[in-house]
Amino acid sequence: MTKDLVARYLQEYAEHFGLDLRLGHRVRRIARSDRGPWEIETSAGTWHSQVVVVATGHYNRPRTPSWPGRDDFAGRILHSADYATGSAFAELRTLVVGLGNTGAEIATDLVEQGAAHVAISVRTPPPIMPRDLLGFIPVQLLGLAFAPIPAPRAIDAVGVALRRVAVGDLSKHGLSKAGWGPFTARRPPVIDVGFLRELKAGRIEVRPALARLAPSGAVFEDGTEDAYDAIIAATGFDTGLGELLDLPDAVDEHGLPRSPSGRPTAYPGLYFIGFDERPSGHLHQAKAESRRVATLIARYFEADAPSDPEAGMAAPRAAGFV
Repeated sequence: MTKDLVARYLQEYAEHFGLDLRLGHRVRRIARSDRGPWEIETSAGTWHSQVVVVATGHYNRPRTPSWPGRDDFAGRILHSADYATGSAFAELRTLVVGLGNTGAEIATDLVEQGAAHVAISVRTPPPIMPRDLLGFIPVQLLGLAFAPIPAPRAIDAVGVALRRVAVGDLSKHGLSKAGWGPFTARRPPVIDVGFLRELKAGRIEVRPALARLAPSGAVFEDGTEDAYDAIIAATGFDTGLGELLDLPDAVDEHGLPRSPSGRPTAYPGLYFIGFDERPSGHLHQAKAESRRVATLIARYFEADAPSDPEAGMAAPRAAGFV
């Protein structure tokens, strides 16, 4: 689906159910409150709610490494979050740092938009799968079919065989075998939307991990150096939950919730959605988690809501989604 179709669906969904959306308000802090279970500080004031569902996701705060020599680099450095189109890099020698789905798509777009030279720095080669296996089977269907099977290593072994047939040997193009498996690592693979075509045609050069920057370019971990006009950091994001949640031990050392998404947490009335990665994809996983959370919230209100003696029914409660 295109982004416009997804956006239209979300808009129509909100209109159909009459959701009270507060757009353009940044949440700065979530904490327990004396007036109620939760106090949410936002750019539009402080809100109070019996339930808070945090669905801000993995990709909240851009993470750019502090490479040695960064201040000396004469070219342009930007994070993938600030990348809009490869046309801004036409005729420029450009290095993409990081081969995930974002890095692969940016490198492909740079080639298509006329960059003078495109290289991609890879620390750990990822598994790469075609979007449509054998030309007609959407690869996500395999992720959905294999997800319930409690044998991740065996499934990843099957994936290696499928990639050997569908993708071929990439070592002659600079990429060694994948350093992790999607089901063992519980991460989606890189879905190819043109990267392999440009790689095999020699229009994308694979380079080792980036060690440091020089005034005119980059120095890699193997000691080689090359000149670049621009560097795009496809180096991922932080969740930002450590700064958002004023709650001890709610977030682990990786910035992720200690409680699984879609499950009860150590804090009554607090839930998470969209933080557990799966090869089946974020949207499919979030759908399943949202159904579980809706049930948990209903039970939480039923168990905790005081009765209104005049109305003869439970008093209404508020739930906030961040």
